[in-house]
Amino acid sequence: MRSDQIKKGAVRAPSRCLLYSTGVSPSDLNKPFIGIASSFSDLVPGHIAMRDLERFVERGIAAGGGVPFIFGAPAVCDGIAMGHSGMHYSLGSREIIADLIETVANAHMLDGLVLLSNCDKVTPGMLMAAARVNIPAIAVTAGAMVTGMYEKKRRSMVRDTFEAVGQFQAGKITEKQLSELEMAACPGAGACQGMYTANTMACLTEAMGMSLYGCATALAVSAKKKRIAYESGIRVVELVKEDVKPRDILTLDAFKNAITADMALGGSTNTVLHLPAVANEAGIKLPLELFDEISERTPQIACLEPAGDHYMEDLDNAGGMPAVLFAIQKGLAHSKTVSGRDILEVAKSAKILDEDVIRAKNPYKPEGGIAVLRGNIAPCGCVVKQAAVSEKMKVFSGRARVFNSEDDAMEAILDNKIVSGDVVVIRYEGPSGGPGMREMLSPTSALHGMGLSDSVALLTDGRFSGGTRGPCIGHISPEAAAGGAIGAINEGDIININIPERTLNVELSDDEIKSRIAKVVKPEQKIKTGYMARYAKLVQSADTGAVLK
Repeated sequence: MRSDQIKKGAVRAPSRCLLYSTGVSPSDLNKPFIGIASSFSDLVPGHIAMRDLERFVERGIAAGGGVPFIFGAPAVCDGIAMGHSGMHYSLGSREIIADLIETVANAHMLDGLVLLSNCDKVTPGMLMAAARVNIPAIAVTAGAMVTGMYEKKRRSMVRDTFEAVGQFQAGKITEKQLSELEMAACPGAGACQGMYTANTMACLTEAMGMSLYGCATALAVSAKKKRIAYESGIRVVELVKEDVKPRDILTLDAFKNAITADMALGGSTNTVLHLPAVANEAGIKLPLELFDEISERTPQIACLEPAGDHYMEDLDNAGGMPAVLFAIQKGLAHSKTVSGRDILEVAKSAKILDEDVIRAKNPYKPEGGIAVLRGNIAPCGCVVKQAAVSEKMKVFSGRARVFNSEDDAMEAILDNKIVSGDVVVIRYEGPSGGPGMREMLSPTSALHGMGLSDSVALLTDGRFSGGTRGPCIGHISPEAAAGGAIGAINEGDIININIPERTLNVELSDDEIKSRIAKVVKPEQKIKTGYMARYAKLVQSADTGAVLK
């Protein structure tokens, strides 16, 4: 066993002495040492119930013949960090999580890992670590929150709090209703209720084969989730004994399966950052073109919030990810899973329990949920969640309204300075220029709440929450801070968006764009000290997954 390096032989007497001080017994030294990377936090709703899951994972590891060791990993709640300087740190936390797990696992020569995650950057960060360290590992995502209830209608965090800000600003709801909504929309523990980034990544983790089937949609605090945590603890010890490692599972076919599932679900655009970053750690390149190729041949068979009215609880009741895989099995390739079963075996043995939620025979859309656009604004590509764009806005031309930060754009939106026919351009919010590529849920939700999502578009070199809906195009590459064309757009320029044709252009000649870029005076770096200052110097373009070099 790998852990023999810290527990076997006379020279390891000091190490054994320290292990004994933790309560380890001599008989434990013959068992696999399994680390539980737990991202428990009192700050993050998706993570507050993890103490229970830790217990069940521990019990499973012990039942399987291993020795469990819990260690901590940080978690950022994007909803709480949204709309202020805290959001600079969200994407960068993904790299911290990967580095932390690598450090603990290698410093203590652990034999295996259970990755206890949930929210947006935690799951990809942990998967990046698993691929990098490449010791047997299994992911346990902590589950979605149940919906709230207000005025006899199910409620969720994004539609009923973020969008309510715009509704209140437009005079559509009262301050009392706003207060009542914010009390009702999030009734307890779990990841936000729709197909936002956390739940999308949970679903794709299962589709890639890195979690037991059923894990992605089993709700937080449910007995089902606890049983999966227990079984995952048992299974990771078996993976150690079988010497099945993450890179045996995270193959190119596994990533293609995940992208196919993503398109079928209408998932978050953030997966276009996270899947390439995980693949990069496994030595695999996932170009943006691959996402678009798979999207064009994969119908969207589910339509959860923010694009539709279903929630994760509905997807679970409809059969969960196995049922989704059953519906898309013709687009899947053979791939191993941590369960020991081939992903196609999982797919073929499943069934759909609600054909309105999972529409295998009558898809919601003929194409997948995400489209990759290119043009003179984004020669290296950009992404849009086309599943959440109305048909009338898929082809749109409008006047540029240019802002060098999300904060300035948000102020203009709330001051009613954005009108129908505008294209809001938010730049210097990319991976380096942000730094940290802030999510733009506040401005996009405000526009929707104010009734402008069918007449105003938004472009940014930053990114969007999985909860964003409307014609919102992000990840524009190269970013403004890297001399990208988005930095050359002036107030009043005409911008043309054509999602079916996959194009995004400003009505300027190439020579004019080059001339303007040469004259651009870039704003000062927003964060000059600490981690994010270092991050800004190391992070690569969004089309690479915003990985560090």
